[in-house]
Amino acid sequence: MNAKRILEHLLFTDWQTRRAFSQKTLYAIENAIHESEQLHDGEIRFAIEGSLNSLHLLKGQSSRERAIEVFSQMRVWDTERNNGVLIYVLLADHAVEIVADRGIHAKAGEKSWLTICQDMQSNFAKSEFEKGALKGIEALASVIGHHFPSKDKSANELSDAPVMLT
Repeated sequence: MNAKRILEHLLFTDWQTRRAFSQKTLYAIENAIHESEQLHDGEIRFAIEGSLNSLHLLKGQSSRERAIEVFSQMRVWDTERNNGVLIYVLLADHAVEIVADRGIHAKAGEKSWLTICQDMQSNFAKSEFEKGALKGIEALASVIGHHFPSKDKSANELSDAPVMLT
């Protein structure tokens, strides 16, 4: 159990989350996802969590483990072509995780996701949350488009709106 991490999470406030991801930024993220999905046949979800609750902290859950849990809870895996991708942000840990369904992950690989996460984290470290999110979505769309180019526009299987987890 990491006492420093637990304290950081317990002291992290909803206000800090809303300050980093304002309503304006959330709308920009939703629009960017919507626009990007016109260019490829993938599905992107974006989830933001300020901090983990006590139960997750006491279990020692990592940001990666939490991202996988959120991927499942949000049913990002439930797409016809197995090409759903989750961008998960855990602010208290300064972490960005990308979890991709097996259809896209098999084609793009872990290195693509790590590069996008690192670039987003770099922007977030400078408190450029909107810029980092939008650049991350753009980079993700490029990777998805390379492997799942837009053919016939199918129905939007997953919501484009980002989710603030509390």
